[in-house]
Amino acid sequence: MATSHPFSSLWGGPAAPPCLLEALAATATTRPDKVAIRDDDRELTYRDLTAWTRRVVTLLVDQGIRPGDRVAITGTRSAAIVAAMLATVYAGATYVPLDAGYPVKRLEHMTTDSGAKLLLFADREPAFAAGLRSLRIPPPPERPTAGTSGDAAMPAHRCEAELPVYIIYTSGSTGLPKGAVLPHRCIDNMAHWQRSHSVRPDLRTAQFTPLNFDVWFQEVLGTLCGGGTLVIMPEPLRRDPIALLDWLADNRIERLFLPYVALNMLTAAAAAADSLDGLVLQEVNLGGEQLVCTPAVRDFFRRLPGCRLNIHYGQSESAMVTAHTLTGPPGDWPTLAPIGRPLPGCEAIVDPVDQDEPAVGELLVAGLPLSTGYLNQPGLNASRYIPLDPTRHGHNRAFRTGDLVRIEDDIIHYVGRADNEVKIRGVRVNPLEVDACLLAQPGITEAVCVPIEVAEGSRQLRAAVTVDAANGVFDAGSALSALTEVLPGPSVPVSITVLLALPRTPSGKADRKAVAQTLAGIHLRGHGQPAAGTAQ
Repeated sequence: MATSHPFSSLWGGPAAPPCLLEALAATATTRPDKVAIRDDDRELTYRDLTAWTRRVVTLLVDQGIRPGDRVAITGTRSAAIVAAMLATVYAGATYVPLDAGYPVKRLEHMTTDSGAKLLLFADREPAFAAGLRSLRIPPPPERPTAGTSGDAAMPAHRCEAELPVYIIYTSGSTGLPKGAVLPHRCIDNMAHWQRSHSVRPDLRTAQFTPLNFDVWFQEVLGTLCGGGTLVIMPEPLRRDPIALLDWLADNRIERLFLPYVALNMLTAAAAAADSLDGLVLQEVNLGGEQLVCTPAVRDFFRRLPGCRLNIHYGQSESAMVTAHTLTGPPGDWPTLAPIGRPLPGCEAIVDPVDQDEPAVGELLVAGLPLSTGYLNQPGLNASRYIPLDPTRHGHNRAFRTGDLVRIEDDIIHYVGRADNEVKIRGVRVNPLEVDACLLAQPGITEAVCVPIEVAEGSRQLRAAVTVDAANGVFDAGSALSALTEVLPGPSVPVSITVLLALPRTPSGKADRKAVAQTLAGIHLRGHGQPAAGTAQ
């Protein structure tokens, strides 16, 4: 049954984006000798990248991959991963990214659930490839001779609005991740918007984001479709902001995509630097969670007057939805920046919590950014992807984001979550998934995982459990170790605290707010050190 709507909504205007593959082909044809990608091992022009992509397409076709098939790809962030992804999409198949840093059991589930027919890998052969054909990504061919007829032409390709480009896995409440299917309609719109929204389409861009984070596609496709250069950032720099500042200067990086926690670390490191004159940043794009304009953030952009700060908002299920550019002196920026207005082709709809306040409620996303849905999750699709009576812009289907927002002066402001999901280090985590994994551990009878604000801009997951005393002494350290085998790093709580009983709401449910207060109190009393009955 369709949902009727006395809703408030904002419309980003019409959009007719070209296929991202056509945009890539045009760039390769007009700029064959410009550097497309640089990583630790090599520097590739658009001509080189075209030849490598063609080689991988040939491999895929020889392996029987056809349009609509799924191809899993794993390895460290590199030019090889980019070439393999592009080849998969050019072949009409669907790319399934598998971050090599994820636990093996999680990768095994993602591989099986996606129905991948082939696994391509860079670096060493992965341990989770048993039972699936796996091949190393072939190296690039020897550099073609410049000026060779047709040497910049991309391979033949297939591009349809509803053809899936990729499946990306995000946290789920059952203890297993769920895969969102993103079609060309959605990704073409994102890539075209990024190219046109940036200060220049051909910016030199850092590739910072892990493979299983949707911003990876924004970095890669937004850069290559615009004729820019993608520079793969060495992995250790993700956690070393001082070295990152030097790397940004040495590599003449003009565009950077960061989650809020990384921006906090970078601006704090920059505050201690005597000069930022070596930086040539022209824009920083922030995604993942609410921006808080700290003094360090304001000072960073005050010292880089030629660099703008963009707020990006979206989900794995709807890629880019809204954007906002902060303007004027950084000292005048609001403490909590808005998430802005919808992209062209996107309708942002507010389902009010209170009919007396129609501009405040859950954000629904309709239009081009809307994904196909979750893979193999009919029940979840029915609850999150809902039918609508046609809106004034003709949309009859929307995604329930779970985010509460407020529309004020035609600008969307983030208010909070309507459910339990939370961002940890820029990655969306469902604490219910952690609860489910904890309950699978021996001796645990009840479990609640909650986010704790330990400092401004710093959030941690901590867990409280009750245990079955008849099973002997509970080993919280062993339980934490077991979680690292099934959950990615941001989803693993920093501590497990044993309580005699969990706080309850009047209805008898576990009181998550009271649990959070209890664990925050333990953290403060211990100054961050493990308390009795806990492990960190």
